[in-house]
Amino acid sequence: MIGRLNHVAIAVPDLAASSAQYRDTLGAVVHPPQDEPDHGVTVVFIDLPNTKIELIAPLGDDSPVAAFLERNPAGGIHHICYEVADILAARDRLKAAGARVLGSGEPKIGAHGKPVLFVHPKDFNGCLIELEQV
Repeated sequence: MIGRLNHVAIAVPDLAASSAQYRDTLGAVVHPPQDEPDHGVTVVFIDLPNTKIELIAPLGDDSPVAAFLERNPAGGIHHICYEVADILAARDRLKAAGARVLGSGEPKIGAHGKPVLFVHPKDFNGCLIELEQV
């Protein structure tokens, strides 16, 4: 059902400092920040030859990433995103297997302009999973 690894998301307390670290220390291609109000985050994508890194920071105090950073003040891996061909079929398969799809269960448009869903970390070894339709 899942395809390529689309990105690994890292929650960071300081988006500018983290972006500079990837750009200046690691020599990565770092894109400008973009606000994603529907998800409560500001994101920066970093291109790698085989995938992307997504740095995420809270956009407002009620952001789910703000709560993550309260528990992990230095930041850390927040989620892993896999590509799927049909997000509704993937959602239905996951739900049939007992996995909990977060939110309403209906896809939202993500940072790449494509439908996304999140699956509860307790159903995947403590890892929050994002699915993105490609």
